[in-house]
Amino acid sequence: MNSQSWTSENTAIKFVSIPKNLSVLLLVADILGLVICLQLTLWLSLGKPLILNPVFYILVLFVLGGLYLANTYHPDNQIAGLRAPARIILSNLVVGFFSVTLVYLSDSWSWQSDHYLWCIILPPSLAAFTIWAVISRLLAANWERSHMQQSRWLVLGANESAKKFCQNFLAKHPLARLVMLTETAEDRDTAKICQSAGVMGNTQNGSAATSTLISDNNFSGNNNLNNVGNLDDLKKWASQAWSGVFVATTGELSNNQAQDLMPLRLQGIPVYKLPQAYESFWFKLPSSLLEDTWFAFSSGFNLLPGGFSLKLKRITDVIFATLLLLFLSPLMLLTAFFIKLDSPGPVFYSQLRTGLQSQPFRVYKFRSMYQNAEKRGAQWASQQDPRITRVGNLLRLSRIDELPQIWNVLRGEMSLIGPRPERPEFDSQLKKEIPYYDLRYLVRPGITGWAQVLYPYGASVEDAYEKVAYDLYYIKNYSLWLDIAIVFKTIRVVFLGKGR
Repeated sequence: MNSQSWTSENTAIKFVSIPKNLSVLLLVADILGLVICLQLTLWLSLGKPLILNPVFYILVLFVLGGLYLANTYHPDNQIAGLRAPARIILSNLVVGFFSVTLVYLSDSWSWQSDHYLWCIILPPSLAAFTIWAVISRLLAANWERSHMQQSRWLVLGANESAKKFCQNFLAKHPLARLVMLTETAEDRDTAKICQSAGVMGNTQNGSAATSTLISDNNFSGNNNLNNVGNLDDLKKWASQAWSGVFVATTGELSNNQAQDLMPLRLQGIPVYKLPQAYESFWFKLPSSLLEDTWFAFSSGFNLLPGGFSLKLKRITDVIFATLLLLFLSPLMLLTAFFIKLDSPGPVFYSQLRTGLQSQPFRVYKFRSMYQNAEKRGAQWASQQDPRITRVGNLLRLSRIDELPQIWNVLRGEMSLIGPRPERPEFDSQLKKEIPYYDLRYLVRPGITGWAQVLYPYGASVEDAYEKVAYDLYYIKNYSLWLDIAIVFKTIRVVFLGKGR
């Protein structure tokens, strides 16, 4: 196939994009709106702005931090049943109250004081900004919804991995359209099973019927995943308009099939293999989809032993662990007092865990369970575990029970950020169940990590599999910026009480 045929056969292709970096756009809109609202209120009150006043920048950071902790940068997400507009109002009320209180207490109360002026200016500024932020979320949600209604994705293959991927994709993007081409007769049977279970829409083998289905864009709300044929028809389907292609075949595509996809790729339409799709859309790498050859040729994995990145990470760990130990020592003393008051037993407990290069070490934590809680042997902890004390529940929710591990960081056994260390008793089982499980011990385990901030609490082999997927993503894509993102997400987890 030559370049002229690519052009002539793809004149009908129109790339349908989906909104990306929506959170960044919302953040930029918030910064712009907050600055405008504050400066406009100052100008109406004083006749001049106060751009150089440090209080101005502190307030901007307070408001943005509150919106981040309230998770308002994902318009369709919910926390505790509250949608984005309600969370914005609640966040700004809390931030406004604390800001006015801090400004009031920071200086003597006088009518001539700039601090008093801020107490007068802040409420109307926040009120105007709240309206701005709510409108921007509503517009963003509608924009995302309209884009997803237009997005259509071609899925090559209908095996179990493809089926699970499609289920995950539609759970995250319920308005998107997926069109599946089966690979073998067995795949077609799998597609029929999906359809009978309500996962897929109409299964059609006739080319005329399927062409009508695509060209008319006539997908019903309950038929967002359709099996329309097999890979023999790839050339025909590749001439349609797609937002992207997911390659989920059990083997490699043939040369002819790869040539059929080249026109799409040259039009700027992304083509993903399943590991790339999970990495791009959900920031994880399911180990069951990976192979030795993938590791051999994949980019990333820059945390080499003795490399600059690891040395910088270690220096950062020592500096911040020392500062945290000094800053949090009063909280740790208070925690020790309440643990002794709540139940008999020691304040701390230690436990054998697996660390760097699978070497065992002892991890230290505040005791959150009753004494002799594991007299029957090692067990997975559960959310309503009767072994956990009253104070222990609070410690786990706020993750205060993890603070003694700062000592493990200073000793070089752990990092502030990394995969959570597992118990050797569970390691032996998980190694058998989860492919590439041992790779998580290529780096020092951490007090917090990518899996801890993105995956909810779980205590089973299935949950461990999901967490390993996030750990592999972290190891592959490690950077200082990723660590910083984990720090901010950890703060949000702690404030929202989503620890364990």
